[in-house]
Amino acid sequence: MNSINFDDTPRGRQLQAFNRVLDVMDELREKCPWDRKQTMNSLRHLTIEETYELSDAILREDMPEIKKEIGDIMLHMVFYAKIASEQQTFDIADVLNALCEKLIFRHPHIYGDTTANTEEEVKQNWEKLKLKEGNKSVLGGVPASLPALVKAMRIQEKARGAGFDWDDKSQVWEKVQEELNEFASEFNILDTNTIDHTRATAEFGDLLFSLINFARFIDINPEEALEKTNLKFIDRFKYMEREAAKEGKRLQDMTLTEMDFYWNEAKKQ
Repeated sequence: MNSINFDDTPRGRQLQAFNRVLDVMDELREKCPWDRKQTMNSLRHLTIEETYELSDAILREDMPEIKKEIGDIMLHMVFYAKIASEQQTFDIADVLNALCEKLIFRHPHIYGDTTANTEEEVKQNWEKLKLKEGNKSVLGGVPASLPALVKAMRIQEKARGAGFDWDDKSQVWEKVQEELNEFASEFNILDTNTIDHTRATAEFGDLLFSLINFARFIDINPEEALEKTNLKFIDRFKYMEREAAKEGKRLQDMTLTEMDFYWNEAKKQ
């Protein structure tokens, strides 16, 4: 390992820790059969998994777990850069310097003579600068592989950065009501055989998109809101299973009325 001396300041300790990570990565890549075998493609799905694990920890506000998951993702970033350096395409210094240059370029209100006094002005400047970097569309920076709900959020944020947005949240709520009515009109709720699934699917998508838009206007992250509801449902469902098991019952063998009793008890917890 490299014997570089760093001062005993917070920044010095941070640099020492980062240098240690690089040393460990070098050693693992040389000596560990598993680490030697990895490629960018083999790490890709693991990186996605680690990112979701960090997201879970953040939603739970579990700081020890957040620290652990940040470390796991940091390892992957260092790993990718190590593989690239072996291929003589770039190394971690190139990655970090390119990041710094991009941040400086995209913050002319800090490093240049542009004025931006609000978050909205910063976002608008950001999108204009991205177009100067070569993006042909404001929406070009939205990854195609994003989950649909997150992608809808990013599309709407990007469009707003270009000035394409509603003036008031009341207008957005009217749009939600309009899309709800259009979705409902696609089928007779008492006769599901009459549903045109293609059209109903399209209208349901429009309804979701408008709801996500309204959530954005009232500063609610719809992905986070839905995931919290998912977690709440999981907790309550597991409570039902535990309480039923205490009485020697299985949910599969119970009536809906019996299950409702445990569900209401779970809501009180």
